[in-house]
Amino acid sequence: MTPDAQAHKRIVNRLRRARGQLDAVIAAVEGGGSCKDVVTQLAAVSSALDRAGFTIVSTAMRDCLADPEGAAQAEGLSPEELERLFLMLA
Repeated sequence: MTPDAQAHKRIVNRLRRARGQLDAVIAAVEGGGSCKDVVTQLAAVSSALDRAGFTIVSTAMRDCLADPEGAAQAEGLSPEELERLFLMLA
């Protein structure tokens, strides 16, 4: 499995985990769950989404370092745009 395929698999797994956690948050709110349980699950969703986002941006950054010309053209991202994307997650 290529590094890109591995990164893609990790991203999809994290997003699926976040979706499952979000379903748990919705169920807790609908079922009158405690504030502590809802906020704990919500924090888990937020963390899973952040990790997925950072993985996406870091993969793009690695691609740009390995092949600056090819990666920039393939993604249509300049180094400045990658930096902005990274900072959006920070």
